[in-house]
Amino acid sequence: MGEQATIPKPIKFLFGGLSGMGATCFVQPLDLVKTRMQVMKSSPGARVSSFSVLMGVARNEGFSTLYNGLSAGLLRQATYTTTRLGIYTWLFETFSNPDGSPPGFFTKAGLGMAAGASGAFVGTPAEVALIRMTSDGSLPAEKRRNYKSVFDALIRIYREEGIATLWRGATPTMGRAMVVNAAQLATYSQAKQAILGTGYIQDGIFCHFVASMISGLVTTIASMPVDIAKTRLQSMKYIDGKPEYRGAADVLSKVIKQEGFFSLWKGFTPYYFRLGPHTVITFIILEQMNKSYKKYVLGIEGGSGGL
Repeated sequence: MGEQATIPKPIKFLFGGLSGMGATCFVQPLDLVKTRMQVMKSSPGARVSSFSVLMGVARNEGFSTLYNGLSAGLLRQATYTTTRLGIYTWLFETFSNPDGSPPGFFTKAGLGMAAGASGAFVGTPAEVALIRMTSDGSLPAEKRRNYKSVFDALIRIYREEGIATLWRGATPTMGRAMVVNAAQLATYSQAKQAILGTGYIQDGIFCHFVASMISGLVTTIASMPVDIAKTRLQSMKYIDGKPEYRGAADVLSKVIKQEGFFSLWKGFTPYYFRLGPHTVITFIILEQMNKSYKKYVLGIEGGSGGL
């Protein structure tokens, strides 16, 4: 008996990118709020709510401003998510046990870290453009960059600051991606496995929703300190020829010293309510596309979504 047909690798990468881009269209305003809160300097103990930032942007800059950076967000998904989910689904299939059962939790975490680091390196230029476009409105008018689109941002960054700037913050971006993917992909797979193991919930959209929300919460708690370091580095300006921060460790130490330890989780609410739904929508779209491909193209009835 021959090997069971599987989804071709290029299709895995395509489905990964499309699922991330679809989810981004829904959560872009929360990404903008999260970035604005992370670049905001505040004194220890000072609290700014997500809602006040959201309403302030809508009132002072217009509702459409909430979608500033959407083109960069979509390009980021087309590069980062295409790579990370494509690599992860391929590795997940490769490392599954001979009887078809999924790999263990720590194997999943390792696969997620490898996929995340690869995707983050490819997606860093779009990430830099996204951070700058979403944080631009928080700067004084004379210091704003006023990029017209993600492509305008990438071209101007290259011309004005050099190609290396497109990969500024690549190390914390890759570190964040490794944390995010180890937590997100592994906990999603593990939560889904545990939910199905109860026998009360069948493999379907509700199962994917519950597993995604659990995964999003764990990922948010684990990744926010790395995310704030990445955001501050990628949005920083040079003062008298000197960079505002020397690196990720410098960002973290200054935030803790000047703004308080819990400022490392500044923007937690918009981050989770962005990451939670983004995770839900991404995995639901991805699982449904994988299942549909197996059913209608490969002729495999009742196949899983591959995660």
